[in-house]
Amino acid sequence: MADSGRVKRDSPCSSPGAGRKRAQQSPGSKARYSVNSPGHCFRKVTLTKPTFCHHCSDFIWGIVGFVCEVCNFMSHEKCLKHIRTVCSCMAPTLVRVPVAHCFGLAGHKKRFCCVCRKHLEASTALRCEVCELHVHSDCAPFSVSDCRSCHQDVGQDIDMHQHHWREGNVSSGARCEVCRRTCSSSDVLAGMRCEWCGITAHASCNIIITPECGMGRLRNTILHPSCVRICSRNFSKMHCYRISENSQHGEMDNLDDVDTQSTTPKDSQSTAPPDTGKQTLKVFDGEDAAKRNQFRLVSIPRIIKNEEVVEAALRTFYISDEPQDYELQSYGQQELFTDDIINRNGTPDNKPVFKDSVPDSWVLRMKPRETEVLKVYPGWLKVGVAYISVTAGKNSTVDTVIKEVLPQLGKQNENPADFNIVEVYMSSKQVQRQVLTGQELLLDKLQEIRKTSLRQMNQTRFYIEESRNRVVQVNLMLGGLPTQLSKEEYTHLLSENLAIKSHLITITHVYGGQGAVVLQISCFSEAERIYMLAKDINISGKPLYSLVIPEIMQSKLPKGSCPLLVFVNPKSGSLKGREILYSFRKLLNPHQVFELSSGGPLPGLHTFRDVPHFRILVCGGDGTVGWVLSILESIRHKISCPEPAISIIPLGTGNDLARVLRWGAGYSGEDPYNILVSLEEAEEVQMDRWTILLDAQEMTEDGKENGFLEPPKIVQMNNYFGLGIDAEVSLDFHHAREEEPDKFNSRFHNKGVYVKVGLQKLSHTRNLHKDIRLQVDKQDVELPSIEGLIFLNIPSWGSGADLWGSDSDSRFRRPRIDDSMLEVVGVTGVVHMGQVQSGLRSGIRIAQGNYIRITVMKHITVQVDGEPWIQSPGQIIISAAGPKVCMLRKSKTKQKKQSGSLKEGRSDSPAPSDG
Repeated sequence: MADSGRVKRDSPCSSPGAGRKRAQQSPGSKARYSVNSPGHCFRKVTLTKPTFCHHCSDFIWGIVGFVCEVCNFMSHEKCLKHIRTVCSCMAPTLVRVPVAHCFGLAGHKKRFCCVCRKHLEASTALRCEVCELHVHSDCAPFSVSDCRSCHQDVGQDIDMHQHHWREGNVSSGARCEVCRRTCSSSDVLAGMRCEWCGITAHASCNIIITPECGMGRLRNTILHPSCVRICSRNFSKMHCYRISENSQHGEMDNLDDVDTQSTTPKDSQSTAPPDTGKQTLKVFDGEDAAKRNQFRLVSIPRIIKNEEVVEAALRTFYISDEPQDYELQSYGQQELFTDDIINRNGTPDNKPVFKDSVPDSWVLRMKPRETEVLKVYPGWLKVGVAYISVTAGKNSTVDTVIKEVLPQLGKQNENPADFNIVEVYMSSKQVQRQVLTGQELLLDKLQEIRKTSLRQMNQTRFYIEESRNRVVQVNLMLGGLPTQLSKEEYTHLLSENLAIKSHLITITHVYGGQGAVVLQISCFSEAERIYMLAKDINISGKPLYSLVIPEIMQSKLPKGSCPLLVFVNPKSGSLKGREILYSFRKLLNPHQVFELSSGGPLPGLHTFRDVPHFRILVCGGDGTVGWVLSILESIRHKISCPEPAISIIPLGTGNDLARVLRWGAGYSGEDPYNILVSLEEAEEVQMDRWTILLDAQEMTEDGKENGFLEPPKIVQMNNYFGLGIDAEVSLDFHHAREEEPDKFNSRFHNKGVYVKVGLQKLSHTRNLHKDIRLQVDKQDVELPSIEGLIFLNIPSWGSGADLWGSDSDSRFRRPRIDDSMLEVVGVTGVVHMGQVQSGLRSGIRIAQGNYIRITVMKHITVQVDGEPWIQSPGQIIISAAGPKVCMLRKSKTKQKKQSGSLKEGRSDSPAPSDG
């Protein structure tokens, strides 16, 4: 980032104009106070409402306080000399590795903007989906790309994983790691928190904490960033983390184009009336903003010096440079002279500047300079210095700067021709890189950037990097293809539809059962072309999906690591699925969190295929768990971990499997951090799975006219299989949900619909025992007079009901989820089902066995784990489905009370008490 030429600006701890009050003040100005706080410009103000100090979080008694004109940092007078919090205008100097943010709409909790430090309103607030950055929508362009570094990009060599500190929005009750005093506040933006290990500290205390991060309590659960590699140059972070760009993100596509036309500082949203002595100027920070009509409003007194007008404009754009180096120009390019005072009666020549009106629009520009101080950062991270300062003159080229910088970095014996200067624009949404040519004049380059946008110049760095050819390897997964094709057939299909270049692309993995392939591409532009083109292609009437797949380097996994692979169904549990997805992306590495609406479970299982030991967390209903189990079973032979243990966060309606494994009847806002701790303490148990073979007869023309659908030939069953009345209720509920899906957004409403459709079945009479024949372990079983027949694998049915019952019976063994036996139970009707779910009765015990044959003599409604359909006459065979699956059951031991300290309290959890 170029400097304005002052030596003190080489240090991020120097304050602009430090060491004195301004000697001359105009009638409209106030005294400025400078301290040792980095970048702040404080002035004394009179307080008119209750105000809290941003340093100590205490109430400011009296009517006098000190506020930073740039970032609105408020302080006691006694706290000024202790402030260590960096001003927002200095944020680009603190970035170690530029990583762009992934902005989404913020939630409804109380949060503060990390740029202007003011309270956020939900309608104008944004949040990063990966870190704890919260901003106003018009402050987002002034935030820098300081998101968490979650992977190694091409050519990166990080020697040590450091804490990633974020100020403010810390969970209530959090305590400082150093002094053990409370460092959180619900009134101001205060406190620092590492977004990896979760430790919290005061801003003045965290500077003595060792920089290396140990990842905290969840170190074995988190996928360490040093073992994840991805080539992401042409892909945004939204693509790399597989974050769905749905309609809620549409309004954020232009965040990096600066503010919208109505963008103003929070305190200057409306123009003051003429009689208040204030006026408002429309200011652009460069030609690009002027062309787009994207401006900032600057409110100033009517009697004020031009230098102070320029200073106010600089502060509005979060630029901490001295105003003497800048000037305001109207569209007619008429400059404001230094000695002019707006709306005074005359100038030294006794000519009026402005009498009754001021030009509507102004452009803020930097005055031309013959030399500038340029900061050059090393592109490798094992150097002891942050940057090298060099002076760029009119004849300074990229080659001459390289020759000057290399000796200062200890590489005087290296060939300068082997290095490049790279311009890096660290905008909040995307990091843009451009390699400069050897003969390019750097002074002209700096002036060109400033002419385009002063904000862009403030967020631009210059790196010196080795110009070696790096191996490009981009992995893309393409899904939605026809199933059960060979590798050659998939290659031919992609060549026809995507015109892939065979010399750049290799198919490394084929998943024929799921209709997906993984491509390894050795060219960035070709990978980007295929990624975008695949989203607009349909093959056999089915749309394709494309995902960027990270590579997990097994050799770099920490010893004893057992990372957690998280699957979240955002459609389950109303908005709770999205909030859980957001929380786990921040608590863990986003590369280990997968949204099931983007390709299902396959991308996550493929990503973890080489990890020797990992666990799986499924956030969804019982159907979602069955989906993950079925995909895992189909590709088990392709992954290194033979039996990953599976846990559940229940987001569905019934959640019977989650109840049996003690994860609860449904998610109700528990702290996700505490859930992850419970997963580490959970015990592994085995569970049976069953295969249902449906040997149905062919559909008749009459059946087709009545809407009967051919069911799948083979299905997997985890919980239960039902025929008759309970399946009919499930089918009616399924139809009601398909007609009005928006209404089915809570468990309470869903259960109400179940009751309604069940009451509608009261008048129907069924003789199920006459329509089917049952064999258990090759023995004919006579059925009593029943309307429903249910086969249980777990001791929970219909949202937690004990259908088998707890009474002992010498004819049967006590049911277990791993006993390789199914319990056969009958119900006599809807009333009997209601009594079972109320705990008044149990079902009719019929048999136990591990091989079931059912002969269906007429069309009948059936359901497997809550998924219903109409089954044609024929044979149904239920048998064990190979090896058992490993599940995680929550430990019965009472968890220790979680404190709000460093390792327990996490600010990113959606706990009901937060905010």
